[in-house]
Amino acid sequence: MMAWWLMPLAAGLILAALAGPLGSFVVWRRMAFFGDTLAHGALLGITLGVLTDINLTLALLLSCVLLALLLLPLQQGSRVAADTLLGIVSHSTLAIGLVSLSLADGVRVDLIGYLFGDLLAVEWQDVRWILLMSVLVIGLLIRYWRGLLAVTVSPELAAIDGYPVRRLNVLMVLLLAVVVALAMKIVGILLVSALLIIPAATARSVARTPVQMAVLASVFGMFAVSAGMLGSFYWDTPAGPSVVVAATTLFVLSLLLQRLRPAV
Repeated sequence: MMAWWLMPLAAGLILAALAGPLGSFVVWRRMAFFGDTLAHGALLGITLGVLTDINLTLALLLSCVLLALLLLPLQQGSRVAADTLLGIVSHSTLAIGLVSLSLADGVRVDLIGYLFGDLLAVEWQDVRWILLMSVLVIGLLIRYWRGLLAVTVSPELAAIDGYPVRRLNVLMVLLLAVVVALAMKIVGILLVSALLIIPAATARSVARTPVQMAVLASVFGMFAVSAGMLGSFYWDTPAGPSVVVAATTLFVLSLLLQRLRPAV
């Protein structure tokens, strides 16, 4: 019989590998707050899934994608500063989701699990969703890598070179929405951005090219998942936060090595 921990480990490793290149774009584009907003808004998707009795992973994907599509034009057309608008939407959607769940009669939801993740409760159905979406996202990233990178460096120059800047921006936020939705089960609403940002920030300090950074971000993320799960087993700590602690430890070590490098 397959060991019970293999499915959570497989889900975490696949997601970390996927989050590497997406997290690199988040760091390059300074979209960390955008990812946070999607994660907080995903609680509305959980509410929808619970109240309508549909698959929660599907509900999460739909809610994140719809929120991403709404936020993109809203940011561009609003007179409110982008960070202020994202802050309002982020906290409002989280509050609305929590209130809606509390008002639902006869519905009991493990809010701690959704807020901080429940990696050890991952099932085969979750792994299947993560694997399917990962193949799709990685395929699109490989197909449009140059265009996405060009738009990240300079949207104006990318437009001059003939890249469809608006469509590539939409693709970027949709891919980010998918990864955020998938990561909810692993690290939860409050920590999902950490899985995207911290391994990518760690890779940035040692990588010399964008491709190297994307690959190293995946490697560091996968190491953090493995170390976090191991620590969770040994010390009986929550798996999601343990993964983030492991990723943070790697980041701090990378900063220390960076400081020591000139003295060598």
